Amino acid sequence: MKTSHRRDFVKQGLAGTAAMTLVNNAHADGSSSTISLALIGCGGRGRVVAEVLARLDKVEVRACCDPRKERLASASRHLGIESKYAVSDLRKLLEDDTIDAVVIATPDHWHAPAAILACDAGKHVYVEKPCSHNVREGRQLVEAARRNDCVVQHGTQVRSTSMMIEAVQRLRDGIIGEVLAAKAWNVQHRANIGHTQPVEVPAGIDYETWVGPAELVPFRENLVDSAWHWAFNFGTGDMGNDGVHDIDYVRWGLGVETHPTHVTGAGGKYFFDDDQQFPDTQQVTFEYPSNGRPGQQKMLTYEQRLWSTNYPGGYNVDSGGEFYGTEGRMFLSRRGKIQVLDPRNQRVETGIQPKEQDLEAHARNFIDCVRTGQRPNGDIEIGHMTSSLCHLGNVATRLRRSLTLDPDREVIPNDHEANDLLGRQYREHWGTPRV
Repeated sequence: MKTSHRRDFVKQGLAGTAAMTLVNNAHADGSSSTISLALIGCGGRGRVVAEVLARLDKVEVRACCDPRKERLASASRHLGIESKYAVSDLRKLLEDDTIDAVVIATPDHWHAPAAILACDAGKHVYVEKPCSHNVREGRQLVEAARRNDCVVQHGTQVRSTSMMIEAVQRLRDGIIGEVLAAKAWNVQHRANIGHTQPVEVPAGIDYETWVGPAELVPFRENLVDSAWHWAFNFGTGDMGNDGVHDIDYVRWGLGVETHPTHVTGAGGKYFFDDDQQFPDTQQVTFEYPSNGRPGQQKMLTYEQRLWSTNYPGGYNVDSGGEFYGTEGRMFLSRRGKIQVLDPRNQRVETGIQPKEQDLEAHARNFIDCVRTGQRPNGDIEIGHMTSSLCHLGNVATRLRRSLTLDPDREVIPNDHEANDLLGRQYREHWGTPRV
């Protein structure tokens, strides 16, 4: 197959995309209309999100899609979907004008391409995190959402969690003074995925479609299921897989709404001897621009150790974030924990009710916005800004050097090697849809 270097995925298109673009039926005609959904990617996470959405009033999961036959059959039975609406190729679903919205829970390399195609087919989108595999396609997804007037919700449910909303508002109100720095961490013990050799593609998986627009590489047993997270071709490492949640609310609480100007990363595989390509140990620092006066600069730090359960600060949680202000500090965890300390490290009572990350609230917010046309709590522009931190952090760590970013143009000037890693190569269209 030929490849195109960093081409716009939408213009490259999967042949026939323009022809299948439909009238935007996804704008439901008021709250009385039933919203019809399709699930793209029928693994564990996709099924969980679909189940939560299906429990909402006047929402039905009508169709599903997965290139793995057993997984597709299992999901269709579990969700009560007719067999004719269970397909292996997402383009078949996008031709169906009875579907209003899609849930995308594929491997990361399909997130933005599938979402872009869905928007261009007139569908609203709930896309799992991270919303993209790289910075450039994340921006293309934002543009696709805007030009098609589609609601696109990013699957970082902390944005709809009451505790997080209240905590960020307290930070804005000055509970710890001016917040100048923040830290997110991802500390947990991951599994060794071992070493494997390429083998013949087993029966039951349409590997050509599973790989999709990415570079076609030989099939390996530890590149499917969840192990794709750790392969450059398909995943975004654990910074994009799990760290993205904590980076999201830490960026939110820090109050930065642009890209950083400087990124410094270090790390590598310090522990695991296996086929993982991304770091198991990582430290990344992001610096945000200022107008030259003290108090305007901001710093966000990300820490990752995937071989430990000794969590920072003595907190008994694997993931968390801290905010450092001129008058104290705040600790938050999406596991439903909060602590505020004054300048002398004395506890400050907030009255905020602890609440774990709330998927149901996030799903309900998505459906409400589909009905009203409003921007969702995890709007795709927010998702793009957060996901881009994961991509930039991985690039800096991979190249083992600091990056200087032009935040408006989303490029790294005078560094061709780093700039190339802000995008990727895509394969040409690989055939007609298959059911």
